[in-house]
Amino acid sequence: MQKFNNRDLVAAAVGMSVVFTPTFVPAVAHAKEAAAVKVSGRDAIAGATTVAIGAFNVGFIFESTDQIQKTGGALAAVGGVTKAKSSLVGVTPEMMQQITDAAYADFVERLVASGFTVAEPNAVFASKELASKGKAEPAEATLLLEKKSKGKATYMYPAAIPRQIMIMGDIPTSGGFGQMGNTMAYAQNGVALGNYARSSGTPVITATYLIDFSDQKRPGAFNFGGLKVNANLSVTPGYSKMTVIGANGKQTVLTLGQSVSVDGEFIEMSDASSGSEKGVQAAANVAGGIAAAVGLGGLGFGKTRKYAFNAKPGNYEEGATKVASLANDLLVAQLNGPR
Repeated sequence: MQKFNNRDLVAAAVGMSVVFTPTFVPAVAHAKEAAAVKVSGRDAIAGATTVAIGAFNVGFIFESTDQIQKTGGALAAVGGVTKAKSSLVGVTPEMMQQITDAAYADFVERLVASGFTVAEPNAVFASKELASKGKAEPAEATLLLEKKSKGKATYMYPAAIPRQIMIMGDIPTSGGFGQMGNTMAYAQNGVALGNYARSSGTPVITATYLIDFSDQKRPGAFNFGGLKVNANLSVTPGYSKMTVIGANGKQTVLTLGQSVSVDGEFIEMSDASSGSEKGVQAAANVAGGIAAAVGLGGLGFGKTRKYAFNAKPGNYEEGATKVASLANDLLVAQLNGPR
């Protein structure tokens, strides 16, 4: 009988052209479900019948990388990192502008239907407090979405608003030296909006939504190494919110606590990993698993997949506008209490 040592086993594993498909068992969550909207403070809009909109920003995520530390199931011994790299393609600036304009118009309509008069934006931005605030181009940001998850997004503002204003907390940035200037500007913008609210006697509303194209945690999504990847459109909780800066010096913050999503034929998803990438990863993972089994220790290869999400023109705009409208409905409804 021919004998093989440990090195022979590893070499043989790397040379195999076998597709190894592990079985992953999803974890069962027992955490308490978050509220649909988290409310901090309720007195900023007390007694008001007229409001000004200081900002309405819609962010579109174009790239995201999500990961878990260990490969699951039979590959747990490998100890590598499982990553899903997703990219959205086919969304033009014109499409984003159309969605943002429609979402803003819906937002104004809901405020009016709730009994508010909305101040004319050009007059608001021409005030001495805001005349020098804001930028005339969309914001680009690298985001820290959650632990071990990053993304890149473009934030648009509606054509009805003269300039884009951001305040502290609007963008969950990944930090870094380059963000210091923005942080200072956002803080100054918040002060300016507060000054306008007090001097005009009009509460100022700002809203920021972050629209995602892939929801890695949504039930029904397929599994990849313990990560769930799914093509749908959603407004991201935690990073989508409305802030009311009161004329009375108080502030109300309404934050989405749950994802607001819609399903439909908005996006086509495909595996963008090359055949060579899949082959190398499969062989490396098998080798790592055998090495651990025979006492050589885990090799820590992990797995990575790239996914391309192709927006369907017309359908994508309809879906993104719908999901933003649902977010509008949830947040504006919170303002319908005693004023």
